[in-house]
Amino acid sequence: MTTTAAPAPTGDPAPAPEVRTPGRLARAASGIAAAALALGAGHLVAAFLDPAASPLVAVGSALVDAAPTPAKTVAVRLLGTYDKPVLIGTVGLVLLVLAAVLGLLARAHRRTALVGTALLGVVGAATAVYRGGPTDAVPSVVAGVAGVAALLWTTSRDPSAPAAQTPDSTTAHSGRTSRRSFLVAVGVVAVGAAATAAAGTVVGRVRAAGAAARRSLGLPAPASPAPPLPDGVQLPGMTPFTTPVDDFYRVDISLVTPSVDASTWTLTVDGMVDHPLTLTYDELLAMPMVERDITLTCVSNEVGGPYVSSGRWLGVPLSEVLSRVGVQPGVDQLYSYSLDSGYTASTPYQAVIDGRDAMIAVGLDGKPLADARGYPARMIVPGLFGFVANTKWLERIELTTYAKRTAYWTERGWATDGPILTQSRIDLPKSLATLPKDKPVIAGVAWAQHRGIDKVEIQIDDGAWQETSLATDGGVDLWRQWSFRFDGPPGLHSARVRATDATGATQPEARTKVFPDGARGWHQIQFTSE
Repeated sequence: MTTTAAPAPTGDPAPAPEVRTPGRLARAASGIAAAALALGAGHLVAAFLDPAASPLVAVGSALVDAAPTPAKTVAVRLLGTYDKPVLIGTVGLVLLVLAAVLGLLARAHRRTALVGTALLGVVGAATAVYRGGPTDAVPSVVAGVAGVAALLWTTSRDPSAPAAQTPDSTTAHSGRTSRRSFLVAVGVVAVGAAATAAAGTVVGRVRAAGAAARRSLGLPAPASPAPPLPDGVQLPGMTPFTTPVDDFYRVDISLVTPSVDASTWTLTVDGMVDHPLTLTYDELLAMPMVERDITLTCVSNEVGGPYVSSGRWLGVPLSEVLSRVGVQPGVDQLYSYSLDSGYTASTPYQAVIDGRDAMIAVGLDGKPLADARGYPARMIVPGLFGFVANTKWLERIELTTYAKRTAYWTERGWATDGPILTQSRIDLPKSLATLPKDKPVIAGVAWAQHRGIDKVEIQIDDGAWQETSLATDGGVDLWRQWSFRFDGPPGLHSARVRATDATGATQPEARTKVFPDGARGWHQIQFTSE
């Protein structure tokens, strides 16, 4: 029996499996996911060390410092208190675009993409160290390592990337499986980014809860309580005379609100003094306290603007602190340091010792300061714009001279001295609103802290100036409300207002910008009378 060999197979060889590689959108997503994980990791580490050292915040803060003064002024005018969230959002958006580009680049130039990702971490670390200290670099270093590791891991699962290919890569693996592996890796990184960001937020809230528990212990009773506000300071339907704490204006350079542990916080008073002094929070609270109603104003307030608020402050008189340290001859300024990103302010020494209620405040409206208001302590000096007097998150006061120290805003071209200007504002009706027939009252506020308001006049449709009715005077350091009954015909009208302070000076008509020492001019609106 003869056995014959089976015929060899004939025909075309079996086709190679289809290789489905990640598309451009998927590769861009890998870069974005890696950047998101880096930011989340940096945010988590910064939550333990210092929230201001978070990579995104460090870079954003450096941009704030580097921005020219006109740009900052325009940002405050156009965006108000939303300027910082917009800045952080813009920096984050630019970072994500760069990350997407690096993700696309990683397919053909993997090493270049990894180096680019690492450089983003280096930039964050450098800016953090420049604004703070060596330990502030840690969050950005961790972020850089996390970003590089994430991008390295995801790109290693891209079957079309040169670094991921082997001689038999097209036959040893299913293209569908390789693509799925890549997408799964990107998803894992994205989940890690969300988890680290959430963890950082939780840590921040735990720290905030600890500070809230410390504040819940309350404040000591003032040795010199504020007298009750007289009847008649508040006009019906008008802006609250005492501003609710949550509505109090806020303007500062901080991109994240400093959260200070009062149990470890200290205030140092030194410089040209005989006896330098360092106080703990409890030691500060043990000193004699005064309570005063004071209106604060920001130099960035445009004519008719909202950056003016009034509250009842509790604090230690600065005169008491200065008497303990012994001020040496030649001092002409108090140079205060904040925990807010290296912020400093120059306060005229004469304004602190002339009898006004200058204080180191620890409370507002019967409660310890909120984080956003400067907890655990801040300076308050009536009659001066905040940028020269009202340092929040206070950590040091140096008695010195203007020749030796130049403050944060003065270095950027703002005025050295900052006396509050005499100003007035129309609050009712709002511009372009309707004045109701049954209550045709135009009303507003005027202020000239530490001088007081003697007269407010209104002009309707370019007519003669007429005196308004002033509300009861609450005190020389407080704003004053005014009202005027309109008896003109129905239709469209204009109104503008001017105030005269207790020295007899009337606010000027000519408009000026807020830079360098505050806005001047008369507030004007248009309204429709029924």
